[in-house]
Amino acid sequence: MTVELRPLTRDNLWLVVEDLALHPGQEAFVAPNIDSIANAAVEPTFVPLAVYANDDLVGFVMYGKHPVSGAWWVIRLMIDREQQGKGYGRAAMQAVIARMVDEIGCDEIVTSFNPENMVAANLYASLGFLPTGEWEDGEPLVVLRVADHSAAAEEEGARTEVEAAPGARR
Repeated sequence: MTVELRPLTRDNLWLVVEDLALHPGQEAFVAPNIDSIANAAVEPTFVPLAVYANDDLVGFVMYGKHPVSGAWWVIRLMIDREQQGKGYGRAAMQAVIARMVDEIGCDEIVTSFNPENMVAANLYASLGFLPTGEWEDGEPLVVLRVADHSAAAEEEGARTEVEAAPGARR
């Protein structure tokens, strides 16, 4: 599954704001995209991005540096209700993590989620995010230590190569 993170532009801004929607009941899990875009207008490190699969808009993500703690965060992840369950959330998180590592060189990435949102909790855990024991705005904080994440990804890649090698035991 591949997605592309694209900047917000005059051509896609209102699609991100008006066309992307959550399932009823998920509104408590994710703030409206317009709120995130407004935050990005006043926080210079916040980067709002549209998530595309091929040329189809499927979601929204934003990352940036926390104005108080100085930690780098994935501040928002939202996948359209019609696109959920297709792997776009995972692909978007992997893409934003790679972008943050490549462009910023951060060694830790923090995010949080509504404690009732088990889909988010499971996604972040499966990507290697670990609970910090801290809470912010009623949400548990989780952190991805990028060096640990990279080593695990390399180990998984090496294991896959060995398993795929001709004559390898299965």
